Amino acid sequence: MKPIFFALVLLLTCQLGLAQTTNYNSDQEAILAVMKEQEKAWNQHDLEGFMEGYWKSDSLKFFGSQGIASGWQKTLDNYKKGYPTSKESGILHFVIKSISPIENESYYVMGEFHLKRDIGNADGVFLIIFKKINGQWRIIADLSC
Repeated sequence: MKPIFFALVLLLTCQLGLAQTTNYNSDQEAILAVMKEQEKAWNQHDLEGFMEGYWKSDSLKFFGSQGIASGWQKTLDNYKKGYPTSKESGILHFVIKSISPIENESYYVMGEFHLKRDIGNADGVFLIIFKKINGQWRIIADLSC
């Protein structure tokens, strides 16, 4: 009886591990797809399209060189002010260093951003938090510097 019980526990443990790995892989792919769409929108100087990756809520938090901004609209307004034309926004490229689960369909993503611009390149790092909201992966917090 003990060998059967042990075999069942082992089988269930393996199944759970496989399910978690599958979820992690599909979550990671979906998060990377959002960020790829953000790059594409940014590189067309489509700041509203770029903001589609963010949670459209007054509870969104963005922490950058100007301090903390709360809310989707305030974050968009700051982007428009800081990058009024394609000369300022340039060409964006993300380099992802880590995607790690937190809990309850949330992940943190750490990486670098690189802006290639005629007026001078801009590079920095970020830590963003993604959460699955209504079946969509959205950034709920962003720390970029």
